[in-house]
Amino acid sequence: MAQNHQDYQIYEAGNVPLQSGRTFRNMKIAYQTFGTLNAARDNMILYPTSYAAQHSDIAFMVQPGGALDPEKYFIVILDLFGNGLSSSPSNTNWPDQGDRYPHVTLYDTVQVQRKMIDRLWGVSKIAMVYGWSMGAMQAYHWAAVFPDFIERIAIVCGAAKCAPHNKVFLEGAGSALMADPAWKDGLFTERPVRGFRAMGRVYAGWALSQTFFREEVWRQLGATSLEDYLVTFWETNFSRRDPSDLLAQFWTWKNGDISANDLYHGKLDEALGAIQARVLLMPGDHDLYFQVADNAIELTHLRHAKLSPIPSIWGHRAGNPLNQPEDRAFIEENVRNLLAQ
Repeated sequence: MAQNHQDYQIYEAGNVPLQSGRTFRNMKIAYQTFGTLNAARDNMILYPTSYAAQHSDIAFMVQPGGALDPEKYFIVILDLFGNGLSSSPSNTNWPDQGDRYPHVTLYDTVQVQRKMIDRLWGVSKIAMVYGWSMGAMQAYHWAAVFPDFIERIAIVCGAAKCAPHNKVFLEGAGSALMADPAWKDGLFTERPVRGFRAMGRVYAGWALSQTFFREEVWRQLGATSLEDYLVTFWETNFSRRDPSDLLAQFWTWKNGDISANDLYHGKLDEALGAIQARVLLMPGDHDLYFQVADNAIELTHLRHAKLSPIPSIWGHRAGNPLNQPEDRAFIEENVRNLLAQ
């Protein structure tokens, strides 16, 4: 069942058994669509959201004449669980709140998304799954879990498995948020102002490269000093979201692994080798936590894949080119080439 909500819709998934053994009751997926499904039902592109993002934050990549062209493709933006629109701690009833929230893996995620796609549109193939960051991790899961269903995936600054160093970064950012005195007994008792500020500053040091800061590229965004940039763009960025939602998505991210399921039993090389889709790997060449080296290792196990790093000092943010026309042009050219294959 789907319900309309302003610029998006809600799919009611019902009660969903999770990998953890918990059941998520009354689970919901928010989604937004662009374009029209053609008569052959073969022009669908899935575009899952990234960490803390909602569909409106990433829809700028959908544009007539662009790689994600709604005049050619039927594009579905899928809101990730924990983003405040799909099922999240902030919209789930007691007792499934705070650290009692039923944690959702990316394997769980694509299982529910697949059922939604089948029930709403009944397509037999997905032309492409395109994603940045946690969106890319979802794209990888789609290709590994449903290898016969996916024709192409575009992995923009993402990986098949969260790397150990990546987990260390996430532990730091999450711990900064939970250090706020509002975090008590697994719940936030009030708005964690100090926690939001600390998390934003920790995150800023990882999301952009050293060169970005040395060359003061933040001035291109209208910031008048480094402090102004940190306050305006990072202290405020995550404070738009519910803090428990942010922690829930950190958990999902840290546990992202396409082989962590009964299909592959933790054997990452087998999971990568099972992927039949054409794979475009586009890490940022200055990304500090989704590194080129991780994708290069994955490449050796993939059947049909190309590694094309984004040449950009914007670090991880190179893959979300809202303010970077050169990065966007590079990404779109590569995605167009992928779709042409």
